[in-house]
Amino acid sequence: MTTINLSDELINEAKKYANVYSRSTPKQIEYWAKIGKIAEENPDLPYEFIKGVLLSMDEPSEPFDLSELD
Repeated sequence: MTTINLSDELINEAKKYANVYSRSTPKQIEYWAKIGKIAEENPDLPYEFIKGVLLSMDEPSEPFDLSELD
């Protein structure tokens, strides 16, 4: 783990969002950083698409059985 200095303004905003989304403040900041990184690497993707991808990655899924297609 690394300690970093963040502005009080960013931390206070993160606290507000963290409470709404039931995350810790550090996890909220990590979430924002992840979205920002994806957006920077893929400037043509809209925010809603990025958010949907991140949400789908958190959903449990079962392996798809190709034999069911027969």
